This record gives sequence, structure tokens and C-alpha cells, in this order.
Amino acid sequence: MEGVPFLHIQAQISPYPNTTPSHHMLVLDMMAPAMALRLLVVVAVAAVVSCAVAADEVGSVVEVWPMPATASKGGQTLHVSRELRMTAEGSKYADGEAILKDAFQRMVTLIELDHVINGSSQGLPLLAGVNVVVHLPGDEAQTVFGALHALETFSQLCNFDFTSRLIELQSAPWTITDMPRFPYRGLLIDTSRHYLPVPVIKSVIDSMTYSKLNVLHWHIVDEQSFPIEIPSYPKLWNGAYSYSERYTMDDAIDIVQYAERRGVNVLAEIDVPGHALSWGVGYPSLWPSATCKEPLDVSSESTFQVINGILSDFSKVFKFKFVHLGGDEVNTSCWTSTPRVKAWLAQHGMKESDAYRYFVLRAQKIAKSHGYEVINWEETFNNFGDKLDRRTVVHNWLGGGVAEKVVAAGLRCIVSNQDKWYLDHLEVTWDGFYMNEPLRNIKNPAQQKLVLGGEVCMWAEHIDASDIQQTIWPRAAAAAERLWTPFEKLSKEWEIAALSARLARFRCLLNHRGIAAGPVTGYGRSAPAEPSSCIKQ
Repeated sequence: MEGVPFLHIQAQISPYPNTTPSHHMLVLDMMAPAMALRLLVVVAVAAVVSCAVAADEVGSVVEVWPMPATASKGGQTLHVSRELRMTAEGSKYADGEAILKDAFQRMVTLIELDHVINGSSQGLPLLAGVNVVVHLPGDEAQTVFGALHALETFSQLCNFDFTSRLIELQSAPWTITDMPRFPYRGLLIDTSRHYLPVPVIKSVIDSMTYSKLNVLHWHIVDEQSFPIEIPSYPKLWNGAYSYSERYTMDDAIDIVQYAERRGVNVLAEIDVPGHALSWGVGYPSLWPSATCKEPLDVSSESTFQVINGILSDFSKVFKFKFVHLGGDEVNTSCWTSTPRVKAWLAQHGMKESDAYRYFVLRAQKIAKSHGYEVINWEETFNNFGDKLDRRTVVHNWLGGGVAEKVVAAGLRCIVSNQDKWYLDHLEVTWDGFYMNEPLRNIKNPAQQKLVLGGEVCMWAEHIDASDIQQTIWPRAAAAAERLWTPFEKLSKEWEIAALSARLARFRCLLNHRGIAAGPVTGYGRSAPAEPSSCIKQ
């Protein structure tokens, strides 16, 4: 039978045109507020049918994660052609067409078109092709990434029919209007406490895209190990656990490019001045003394030369506009117990708190010289917030109540309060992640816009490559919906049962795609309680 002409994806930065399509449609309006950017992606499925079917508004449940802003559906079923193809036009983005084609091929793999061998269409219309049109009055890169989200949504609407042996798109025409609630939707991984091989990191990136998380916060270095190559200071990675547990600059480039092609930014972090004992393995002069090894020596110019070298090398690899400079949990007692550093403090009329501020501000200045905007953990704000560079983004982690103070001071904020969004806290169940509201007690609209979003943190003291995915998922997906879906569409506490069933189905989808997501029931990283269906675990 003759196939349907195309699945149409239109990406533009203008309001959705007020037109009524004459054919059956799947429309996905993806408006991505990347700072001042307003993104629109439209996906239309044209179907060869003899009569029109009215689209009905969908209730609270759509089998897509995260929940879209609005959705309506019809009563037709389409079969997806095994020869589904894609064309792209209108893109001036240097690699945009290749990114879209790669995303299309991944989508084809995810919906398992390779399973379609001898299936029968049963007289139903076939979807034969995908056409992507990009209209660019603004940032095309973000527009292209919005199209990737549209393809992911489409993939979740497709199911393999084991009777017909075809991929089905049920309830067409679909009209889905969507946009992320927050521009920053992050996941932290920690490669200092336990080394994660590059393929594992890539698998984490893949899993992020399925729930539309878009920032991989790479906590590369900490006191336990320094696993990354720094060409400017080649002895720094002497602080790695072993010769085999290291990342070359080529590895880092590979990870960044892999993420970019999937619409994920990589945020690099070096934590200064604390959490830096491993730096001195290769360069002992960075320690205040051989017996008191952190924080980094504030009195030494070489300390800041090394930071400059690291950030200079980073700027060639990590192209995200932000860099994370840590600044948390700084125990300054080594500075006052080391005679040389103590004398330097006295010479400059500084107390320990003054030296802490001096270090953070000087590191920020170095980062800015390399074109970065800086994110710091919240202790920097708690101790000297009025002295921070006004472009600083404060990363809340200690608990509630900080974000509202940060935005009241006119600074931007990312929320990761540890009582709800730390994945290593296994006792926090998925519903705790879901109900954690970044804008709690922030009522002023201008201040709400200063909350860039949030991040779930996979600290690695007690996880490694063997169990990272089942510790992250499905709880991270609960936070992902909180960060993507409009507030008024989010499930309420009394709707947890229905939400749990929908999350269980998404967890099964992750498993089907090769992501070792743990059961929804029980605590984080729990084993299945008994033999049963995936959707009941």
C-alpha cells in the first residue's frame, strides 16, 4: 500500500501559526526557554485516510515521560514503515543536519523497526518518512536540540505490535504542545570517588535524553583522585587511582561531542579550594604542607597558575557557557596551622574567612578570563554572598530555604537540596524526588526566573560502574518531570498511585532500551521483591 508522505518536524522561534491542518497530525510544540530563546517545534503526521477524525483532549495521563504541557489525540492507528526515512532542510547550523540524522537513526533503533520483517499492514496507512524544517531567526543549535526532544516524544508514542509485527502509532492524530519549565535540568556524576569508564558515561548520557535531562554535571576531580589529563600540568593526573583509571583529553572531547549530539551540555567541575588533596600528588607545592594537605595553598601564586592552566585546557574541550568551581566544605585550619601560610595571612591583614573569599573570587576571575560564567556551591553565598560576582550561579545543596535567599539577592540559582535530590540517599524514594519543588516559597515572578532549574546528584562514594544506573533510575526521572512539565500539569500528592503506574511503565521502557533502572517500589537501588511483571515492580 502507498505510504503516508512524511512525519513533519518544523523548528522555529516564532509563535505556532494559527492554522487548522487538513490531515491527521502529531504536533509537538517544543518551546525551550534557553535564556531569551523561545523555541517551537512542530511535528505533523500526514495520514492517507478517507475521513477526518476529531482530536480529543487527553486527560491527565499521556504515556510519555516527562508529561507534556498539552495533548490531544484521535482514533486512528498508523503503522510505521520499515523503510522510514528522513530529510532535513533550512538548517544553517554547522552540524545540524548530521545531528538530526543521527538522532533519527537512534529513534529508528529505539522503536525497533528492525523487528519489522514480515508484518502485515492490515490496510492501515503507513508512515513512510520524516521531514525536518528549521526556521532560524535565533539560536539554531537550541532549535535543533528541541527537535531531538520531539523525536524522543514520538518514539515513546510508538509500540511494537506482536500480532501484526509492525510498529504502531495509536490514537492518531496526536497534537502535543510542549516546552521545558526550566532551562537547566541536570544530573551530576562523580568520577573521583569511583572511576567510570567512558562507555558507562556515554550510557548515562543516553539515559538522560530519554527523560529530557540536558546537563551532565561532571564532578571530575575531588580529594580521592585526579583522573583527568591536564596538558598544561601533566603531573596532575598522578593523583589518579591507577594508570588505567584516567581520562585523556581525547576522552573528554569524545564525551563532550557525544553529549552534544544528543542535546546534552557537559558542565565540568573542579572544586576549589577544598576537596583538592589529590592535586598535590603530582605537585606537592600545592599543599599548605606535607602534613596538612588541603585546602589548596592560598598563599602561593603557583596555586592560581595551576587553576589558570586547568581552565585554559578546559576551555578547549568543555564548550558549555558555565564551569563549576565548587567552593564547598572548606576547612581552613591548615592555613592557620602552617607557619608560612599564617604569616602570609598576617602580612595581608586577612582572617581565614577573608582568605576563603579571596580564593573563591580570584578563581572566579580566572574562569571569567577564559569565557566562562561560574557556578559555586552554596557555601560561597552563605559566607560572603554580597561579594560574589553578580553573574555567579549559586548551587543549593545543603537544604531548603537557600534558593529563596539567593534569588532575593538578585543572583541565579540551581536547586539540588540533598534531603530530596541526592541519589546516594537511598532512603529517599521516587515520590520524594517528584514532590521537591524548586520554586517553593518563591512567589515573585522576576525572582522565579532566576532559578535556572535543578539537578539530581549521583555522588559516588558507594557506587561505581556496576550499579550506577539502577541507583540513578527511575528516581532521577521523577525529578526530570518536575523540571520539564508545567507546574499546573504535575501530579499532586493524592495522585501518587496513578503516577507510580506511569513511572513504572517508563522504568520498563528504560529497561527495554538497555538501561538498568531499578524497581519503582522500595528504596533506591532496591532489588525486585518477587517474581512479577516489570510494571508491577
